[in-house]
Amino acid sequence: MTQTLENNFEALLEKHHLKKTGPRLKVLSMLSEKNVATSQPDLEMVMNDIDRVTLYRILNAFEEKGIIHKVFDLNGTANYAMCSSNCGENHHHDEHLHFNCTSCKNVYCLDDLDLPPIKLPSGFKPEGFTLYATGLCPKCHKAAAKK
Repeated sequence: MTQTLENNFEALLEKHHLKKTGPRLKVLSMLSEKNVATSQPDLEMVMNDIDRVTLYRILNAFEEKGIIHKVFDLNGTANYAMCSSNCGENHHHDEHLHFNCTSCKNVYCLDDLDLPPIKLPSGFKPEGFTLYATGLCPKCHKAAAKK
C-alpha cells in the first residue's frame, strides 16, 4: 500500500471516528483495489491474518459509518464495495445499478450510469434503493463471443 493511499485511508477512518488499526487499513486497501464487490469469504481467503469475527466487525462498522455498502449476489451472499463520498453514517446514497454477471459471478457497481428518478406511490417513504441487472460482464461476453 502506498503512503498516499494509507494516509487517505487513515483520514477516512479519522473522519468517521474509527481507530486506525492495521486490519481496518488492510480491509480498506483490499476493497478499494477491486473493481467488483467482494464477499466476506473472499476477503477471508486473502486476509488469513484477520480472524472471521474481526473481519465481520470491521465490515459492519464500515457499513454503519457509510464507508462501504452491501450488495447481494445471485446466490444471496453479501458483497461489499466502497461507498461514494455522498454516503454518511447510517445513510447510504449508493443508488446505482449493481450488475451480477451470470458467468463469473462477480458483482459490479455501475456508478456512472444515469438512472431515471423512481417515483413511488403516495404514502411510500423510501430509505434507499437497490437496483440489480444480470447478464454477462464485458470479459465474459467477449469470451462467450469467441466460442
